[in-house]
Amino acid sequence: MSDVYDLVVIGGGPAGYVAAIRAAQLGMKAAVVEGRGALGGTCLNVGCIPSKAMLQSSHHFEMADKEFSHHGIDVSGLKLNLKTMLARKDKVVESLTGGIEMLMKKNKVTYLKGWGKIEAVGKVSVKPLDGKGKPQVLETANILIATGSEVTPLPGVTIDEKQIVSSTGALSLPKVPKTMAVIGAGVIGLELGSVWRRLGAEVTVIEFLDMALPGMDGEVSKYAQRILTKQGLTFKMKTKVTGAKAGKGGVTLTMEPRDAKDSGGKAETLKVDVVLVAIGRRPFTEGLGLKEVGVEVGERGFIPVDADYQTNVEGIYAIGDVIGGAMLAHKAEDEGVVCAEIMAGQTGHIDYGAIPGIVYTHPEIASVGKTEEQLKEAGIAYNKGKFPFTANSRARCNDDTDGFVKILADATTDKVLGCHIVGPQAGDLIQEVVNVMEFEGSAEDIARICHGHPGLPESVKEAALGVAGRAIHI
Repeated sequence: MSDVYDLVVIGGGPAGYVAAIRAAQLGMKAAVVEGRGALGGTCLNVGCIPSKAMLQSSHHFEMADKEFSHHGIDVSGLKLNLKTMLARKDKVVESLTGGIEMLMKKNKVTYLKGWGKIEAVGKVSVKPLDGKGKPQVLETANILIATGSEVTPLPGVTIDEKQIVSSTGALSLPKVPKTMAVIGAGVIGLELGSVWRRLGAEVTVIEFLDMALPGMDGEVSKYAQRILTKQGLTFKMKTKVTGAKAGKGGVTLTMEPRDAKDSGGKAETLKVDVVLVAIGRRPFTEGLGLKEVGVEVGERGFIPVDADYQTNVEGIYAIGDVIGGAMLAHKAEDEGVVCAEIMAGQTGHIDYGAIPGIVYTHPEIASVGKTEEQLKEAGIAYNKGKFPFTANSRARCNDDTDGFVKILADATTDKVLGCHIVGPQAGDLIQEVVNVMEFEGSAEDIARICHGHPGLPESVKEAALGVAGRAIHI
């Protein structure tokens, strides 16, 4: 039996399900094939959404323990109910995945639970999740690969999701470990490390490089590491993990200085209850039949595409984590929309220089556009405006004054080139600057916009004023 579609999407994450919905809106008959058994991909099921739920819950716990008394709220007998906290996280995920299924029905998108494989151009087979029965064959004018990414393994460290965990296992630990090691000081490591540190674990973050949050603005990275250290995280930088052995008494990590051969540094061990491996993610293309159908795959496993997101094989497209770039759900969603529009004969565009990146620690960290290091390397003259939250009235009222807003603008045109924020609600505040950058606006444009008082966004305005050396409240 064969079913015929205009578009078959392999992968039901942010890239895939959004592409299918947009295609359906444009009059295309679309289907989504997903092997997880639930829509939403890594982000919704075992990534951004459950981690943010845990970050919020753990933040409330720490506030009750350490901050409420400053506001005249005395709490006695504070107790953590981890089971309830995890159940709340699961309920958030369940409600959102169910919501996406409703969107599939509303937009008349066919949702097939199973493993998709490209058998030939215009033909996708769907293997049932239980492995029983013959694969269903779908005929389609277009195939879209949106299979996302998976955890990057670390040589010498075997993940068992019990004592040595990936981000997936770290979201469901049955009890708070006394000690935890986080391998990798990137976004995932710092967010999940913060969760368990707030709940009582002693957390050591081990990073191969010499800075936390690699790729972010250097000033932001240093400030964030300093704040997180003050909160209780321990950082071991320029350190290479060479192995991990799990046993009844915990996990023994073996480490050495990154530059051991040159420095003569000695190897050392660290024993902890739980190890979280968070060194990054890699594209997931296993079992798709790419080689057989002739789809080119790059050296690091990413699928090269042209400006229309088409692979080297006509009629086969790819978007999201699997094509590289920023591995972010919102970037993947935008690619899904644009790719569907291009397939339908329309035009679409994404400004990859205006995609925000956010770290949901406390304080939050957000960035868009160029860093100071990138501008210096490119030889671009720029002006900088910086404003601390200690000088913002709302931040003072909220007793949440760590951090700053930094705006970088072209020295000649005043065009905004980048913005970097550490502070309360940084992930929300950055959007104003993203919008201005999309319209190729200037720092002066932001400075001339009336911002409500008292409000955290006033810090963005003051930083924009600071670009011209005329900030008012500092």
